[in-house]
Amino acid sequence: MTSSSTPPSGSSDASASHGPLRRLTARGRDEAHRVASPLELFFDLCFVVAVAQAGVGLVHAVAAGHTGSGIASYAMQFFAIWWAWMNFTWFASAYDNDDVLYRVVTLVQIAGVLVLAAGISRAFEDHDYLVVWLGYVIMRLAMAAHWLRAARSAEGAERTTALRYAGGVLLCMVGWLGLVVLPEHARPWVFLVMAIVEMCVPLYAEKDFATSWHPHHISERYGLFTIIVIGETIAAATVAVQSGVDEHDALGELLPIAAGGLLIVFAAWWIYFVVPIHGRLRTSGQAFLWGYGHYLIFGSAAAIGAGLEVAVEQAVGRAHISTLAASAAVTLPTALYLVCVWALHSRYFKVGITQQLVLPVTALLVIVCTFLGSWAVLAAGIVAALAVATGVALTARMVARERGASGTSGEQATSPVA
Repeated sequence: MTSSSTPPSGSSDASASHGPLRRLTARGRDEAHRVASPLELFFDLCFVVAVAQAGVGLVHAVAAGHTGSGIASYAMQFFAIWWAWMNFTWFASAYDNDDVLYRVVTLVQIAGVLVLAAGISRAFEDHDYLVVWLGYVIMRLAMAAHWLRAARSAEGAERTTALRYAGGVLLCMVGWLGLVVLPEHARPWVFLVMAIVEMCVPLYAEKDFATSWHPHHISERYGLFTIIVIGETIAAATVAVQSGVDEHDALGELLPIAAGGLLIVFAAWWIYFVVPIHGRLRTSGQAFLWGYGHYLIFGSAAAIGAGLEVAVEQAVGRAHISTLAASAAVTLPTALYLVCVWALHSRYFKVGITQQLVLPVTALLVIVCTFLGSWAVLAAGIVAALAVATGVALTARMVARERGASGTSGEQATSPVA
């Protein structure tokens, strides 16, 4: 996924045949009208079930006062979900032929993530990773099968790349067994080592040959998953507020949290989708940084929803933490999200220091909102909304200046509005 060389253009011979089984050959990077398939949308929807379970585990851990261990467990569970999702996404962008076998193997991956989701609560509560590991094994065996099938239809350097991917996936799967068999105190180190090894597999596999991922398709896939994660955040927060109102009749305490959370989510959507990022996914460095960096974007977006649930539970007296800790559960992932979106997306389209500072300053102000007590979430939401408004105003002023300088009324803005 990390290189920029371009294979032969156009659809492969795999897409030229309409039989139930076709050769799994590379697709062209310059295919027109390349969009996400119904199978990919279904894949995302099932994966977000696991994201939701990780969020639930984080809520319970933070609400019980086990913030450190909860965040560590969340990071580990979320990595397994994100990494399996990302590996398939880049593979599908290069090799999707949508035949029967491809669909069946992909459905096996979906089954694997559902098994993983079923084990997340045990991993959080008892540090028992057996079911999580089994789900991960199912997903990774299916991914290795995809790569072996691609290798069978490839030659030369492309075949070597596919075999390297398959071998790396299988070896890493064995390494993750350490989470099951090693003592509990050693498991964080197993995670750190194996996470690094996993992320090195694409670098090694593609050092001699680049897979033909499609920039527009990849940016769309990431955008769709971002929408699904943000949607899960809204759903989780809505259920939490409804529960608080029904069980505790605490509408007055929950309205500021609900309003602030809604503003944060709206701003998160606006800021992410304000610029078309696919034009920058051309070189190996850009693809590596952008693709891997989304671990923080996806993870923080999902954590915002968990934080809103924690804030609701604290407001109605069900969480054994302070108001400051509950506020931080919302503001810190929000600030992280803003900084990461700025670093991976927005900064490339900003014009001038004022536009560049909007999101970093907003992130800092959101963190400051943590100390505003029960009004922290609402204040953070207002700050996020003002950041969007500021971006719109700065862009409008820049466009007006450009039109005035050129004397032309038909110029279009080329910079983001947030």
